[in-house]
Amino acid sequence: MKNFQQNLLIALALALCVLCVYQWYGQTVQRSEIDGLNQLVYQKSLAIQGYTNSIATMDGQISQMDARLTDLKENAKSNAVLMASQQREMNRLQNANEGLTNAVGEYKKGVESLEAKLKEAYDGIQKQNQALKELAAQRDEFVKKFNDTMTERNEIVGKYNDLAKQVEKLQDASAKK
Repeated sequence: MKNFQQNLLIALALALCVLCVYQWYGQTVQRSEIDGLNQLVYQKSLAIQGYTNSIATMDGQISQMDARLTDLKENAKSNAVLMASQQREMNRLQNANEGLTNAVGEYKKGVESLEAKLKEAYDGIQKQNQALKELAAQRDEFVKKFNDTMTERNEIVGKYNDLAKQVEKLQDASAKK
């Protein structure tokens, strides 16, 4: 029995060693699973922190974009008001342009009619100048004829005077004889 008890004790010791090794192996597996889970939790925590930072950054960007969008909307409103005033100004200027174009057309018609009247007057003046030239030529011709006639008459008067002197001399000579 002694052997039996020793064998039993050895078997129990070996069983106890196997049990310790089994527990040690189980705890090692559990620790590696816990380390894997801790690593997974760490990675997920980093991802959550990155997402949280990204969300905060995006919130800041969204608020900036919202402020920029508000500014752009205000700009669009002021641009719309400016465009409306410029459109009114363009319409006013276009109406003024049409009025001035009509006035220019009227002035052109007036200038054309004045040019026609001036041309008629110029033609009339040309005709009058021609008539005056002809009249001056006739006058000159008449004056020349008159001068020629007067010269002839003066010559006749001169001859008459000479003849009268001769007659007088003859009468004086016959009276003295």
